[in-house]
Amino acid sequence: MNKSEIVESTIQYIELQLKKNEEALSLDGIADRIGYSKFYLNRIFQEQVGVTIHQYVLERRLSAAAEKLVYTDKAIIDIAYEAGYQSQQTFTNVFSNAYLCSPLKYRLGRRYTPLRKAYHVQPVLSIYICSKMGVAA
Repeated sequence: MNKSEIVESTIQYIELQLKKNEEALSLDGIADRIGYSKFYLNRIFQEQVGVTIHQYVLERRLSAAAEKLVYTDKAIIDIAYEAGYQSQQTFTNVFSNAYLCSPLKYRLGRRYTPLRKAYHVQPVLSIYICSKMGVAA
């Protein structure tokens, strides 16, 4: 597998686990599942995606929580637990640092903006070919 395929497999695995609402989504577990060392996997992931695996998972979980805040009537504490936080206070602190407002204010604003959308790896070959042809990929 080339680096893009490894990163794509990693993202597919992460997104699947996030949909299943798996709390134990660690770098060690992801690396074991994908079959590469955590150091190598994290390095190539950061090269292609721009953030570490940990940061990607954090931002995707916060994005899912923000979506639930706007589109559901679930209690904030329930959303916090679903996002993998042990307390509403910890969730509120992390959410506020990321979105610059509390979860309640965000909910009242009724406007969903994802912190990070699911990343899609661009095939390197098509970018190379398009750049040689003078066409935007």
